[in-house]
Amino acid sequence: MLIDFSAVNNGEIKLLEFSKQFSLADLKAATNASIDTMLNIVKDLNDEQITFLPHDPEANDPYAVAGEEHIGWSTAHIVVHATASSEEWAGYSSILARGLPYPAEPRLRYETNWHTVKTQAQVIQRLEESRRIRLAYLDAWPDDPYLDVFRGLSERFIEKQGNMNAVAGFLYGLKHEVGHHDQLREAARQARSAAVTQEAPRVEPVSTGN
Repeated sequence: MLIDFSAVNNGEIKLLEFSKQFSLADLKAATNASIDTMLNIVKDLNDEQITFLPHDPEANDPYAVAGEEHIGWSTAHIVVHATASSEEWAGYSSILARGLPYPAEPRLRYETNWHTVKTQAQVIQRLEESRRIRLAYLDAWPDDPYLDVFRGLSERFIEKQGNMNAVAGFLYGLKHEVGHHDQLREAARQARSAAVTQEAPRVEPVSTGN
């Protein structure tokens, strides 16, 4: 099941309160649904399309290396970024569920260098690897998880996002990933469109005999 985070995104409810309706089984099902959605988006892309840089007038990544702040993200780039965030927060969730508070730092984040992901096979491998990692973090939860233990985050973060326990923390990473689904669809659409344009046969002018 894909979770609809619109109420959280619209500020109608904090993620901690929203999270109370979901069981461990729901989190696993939502993880599989998100991974399967992304696999379905990239399943028919070839290697060239995987690395295609789409036009994105809103591209603005202040954390990017110099010269890449305003480039469109390829499907490979989106996949490695989204999965890294989901894995990071899944890691926190497994710690919090065992009753261990976790501070804001150090972050448990590793993102594959998108420049190294050049084939559809690599994208699929990254998605399946992320599925395995995140489900493993959920399997690390005890049978009776601690849900009154929170990550130590800044007052500014908590004011905006709310406190993060094991369930809310896991959903925070997943919400971020689901938020990239439409971006992934658009990058794939542009990649397919560019390929069709490049493959279009050249029309020779008809000679008039003059």
